[in-house]
Amino acid sequence: MLTYPRFDPIAISLGPLDIHWYGLMYLVGFAGGWLLGRWRASRPGSGWTTTEVDDLVAMSMFGVILGGRLGYVAFYEPLTFLADPLSIFKIWNGGMSFHGGLLGVLFCLWLHARRTGRTFWAVSDFIAPLVPIGLGTGRIGNFINGELWGRISDVPWAMIFPGWEAGPYPRHPSQLYEFALEGVALFIILFGFSSRRPPERAVSGVFAAGYGLFRFLVEFVRQPDAHLGHVALGMTMGQLLSLPLMIFGTYLLWSAYRRHAQPKTDR
Repeated sequence: MLTYPRFDPIAISLGPLDIHWYGLMYLVGFAGGWLLGRWRASRPGSGWTTTEVDDLVAMSMFGVILGGRLGYVAFYEPLTFLADPLSIFKIWNGGMSFHGGLLGVLFCLWLHARRTGRTFWAVSDFIAPLVPIGLGTGRIGNFINGELWGRISDVPWAMIFPGWEAGPYPRHPSQLYEFALEGVALFIILFGFSSRRPPERAVSGVFAAGYGLFRFLVEFVRQPDAHLGHVALGMTMGQLLSLPLMIFGTYLLWSAYRRHAQPKTDR
């Protein structure tokens, strides 16, 4: 069994202002995605400018934060929000939904596509390889906060997390599993796949199917939310929300290569 390193969730205190590690991890994720996006835009034949990347990342930041918070409230804690509506602004306490953040980002991608005259999928394919950077840093933020821990386990690397909710039991460090899968592994897969210049919407399909699969698998060792438990058919809310992603991602891949394989005819 490993000892959980007890972190102070506050990274820096500037008088009355406390800067939390959780928020810093989001900033690191956005900065990493922004720098990678600018690098990709500067590559020959990218069809993108660094200014367009700046605008897209800035819009996506608002989409992630607003959509992620609203999604968490809607999917996981609607009763808490009804009791304390102002709690929706307390993002430093944690509580962000990937699926809600995804919806927020998709709306921003649609707006950016309309502004720049691109197709939605061209914008989505460009930004998809940048997203795992933020996913990975976000999971590190969860680990520092000592939240979203796993189920009780006797594996040698199990940890006892602080707080009465976790209890004095060794648990899977599921935040680190998600960092490794949704962050590192998904980044490597998407970066390598996108470099082969696949047909439009294929990169988006790999992202949706890959994230959905990794999240679905980790949910087997991640502790379900106490107030939700297993929602339906023995699945957690995370698994229930990941199933459509896997199905839709697989469809995108199939349709991308099917369209690509169709012979072009003169008109």
